[in-house]
Amino acid sequence: MKNPLRSTNLSRRTLLRGTGAAVVAGGLAACAPGNTTGGSPLSSVNVSTPPAGEITIWDRTGDLYKVFGKAIASFTAKYPQVKVNHLAVDIGAKLPATLISGAGVPDGAFYDDALLAGVAPHLHDLSQLIAPYKSDIAPYKLGVVTVDGKVIAVPWDLDPGLLFYREDIVAQAGVDPAGLTTYDALLDAARAVREKSPKARPIHLENDQFLAQLWIDMFANQQGGAMVDADGKLTIDSDPYRTTLTWLDKVRSEGLGTLAKYTQPTDLQTQDNGTQVFVPWAQWFAFAPQQLLKASKGKWRATTLPAWQTGGARAGVMGGSSFVIPAKAKNPELAWRLYEHLVFSKEGYTTVYGPNEIYPGGLNTSIPSYLKALDPNVPLFKPIDALGGQDLWKIAVEAGKQVPGGYTVPTWWGKAVDYFGVNVQKLLAGQMTPDEVLKTSASQIQKNLMGPS
Repeated sequence: MKNPLRSTNLSRRTLLRGTGAAVVAGGLAACAPGNTTGGSPLSSVNVSTPPAGEITIWDRTGDLYKVFGKAIASFTAKYPQVKVNHLAVDIGAKLPATLISGAGVPDGAFYDDALLAGVAPHLHDLSQLIAPYKSDIAPYKLGVVTVDGKVIAVPWDLDPGLLFYREDIVAQAGVDPAGLTTYDALLDAARAVREKSPKARPIHLENDQFLAQLWIDMFANQQGGAMVDADGKLTIDSDPYRTTLTWLDKVRSEGLGTLAKYTQPTDLQTQDNGTQVFVPWAQWFAFAPQQLLKASKGKWRATTLPAWQTGGARAGVMGGSSFVIPAKAKNPELAWRLYEHLVFSKEGYTTVYGPNEIYPGGLNTSIPSYLKALDPNVPLFKPIDALGGQDLWKIAVEAGKQVPGGYTVPTWWGKAVDYFGVNVQKLLAGQMTPDEVLKTSASQIQKNLMGPS
């Protein structure tokens, strides 16, 4: 049987890369002037009568398609005059080309946040419909779905970074997890683990160009940084990125890191055999102890990320997705009603995150971006046996509420992997310094993706 949780990782990676390739080849943002949305604003929806009609909704294949299928059923049970054609689609391969051609456009689709800005010209402006909920959306997420001052997507999940660690090995090394409050402390903990086990390379170093860029953006976001500022000016050659790369270079140079591709054989083997002990990663790492790891299942725990400086934020975001309504959708108002139900109603988000046949204890690989759903004392999913019965809900909610806002995703983010993502791998191979990575990447991105400054 196909592992549904493993397909989550592969689907996310395939979607992001595939869409990035489509943007390179076709230039979605170039199909309309500037970065403005192509559809007229959806300013109001008639709520005086129950919704009725038929819509087509695309979700990515795999576990989340099944999860959303159950949640959509809660919508149609409430509104039996609505028919939802829910399709599992290779979104990365199909949606960009469909938006360009305008033929067979769905009424709504799931889409990854890192690529939203690149398709903004083809989406409805949802600003007026989102307005009543705006103050209750995580600031980071609201920034991601806003392009040129317009809200272009219905924000779904929040993917806070957490520090996952092997409790048994950390304890053997005499390290108190409660003391992992800064990245300097994490370095000291890694040294302590290696002193106890000389073969250990305790800290995960990502060996995938795309995921490494997404990962480093999490660290930068934690420090209030981003590749561009609110005005679109390139800011990759800045302190948040320099601090991050300097720390990673220290991990590499001291032999404290395991360079491996996320959830690939080397990664899983070293986590299972205890040579890789610390994984600062998005919440969605939680599926690995549940479904992929064997010898170490039940031995992993999670805590908030360390801070870059004492008193700093203990969280940053890595990844995330939202729902888009194409400008050429046949029934955009009804698509909005569906997504409003899934994201902003208690019945909807409880159904999405609650126990289901795919996740018996509830969907625990992210948390909602809707702040009213984030009550630490009212968990939407159960404690996780594979994390020793740990209550991941409280930890993730605590982290999610610390995520800095003000993050902007540039239209060319996916294409920057050819420069920044590649150069980061050279850093982790000892072939470039942090300054060389930042200055070279900034020059390449400015020249090849942005044009004259």
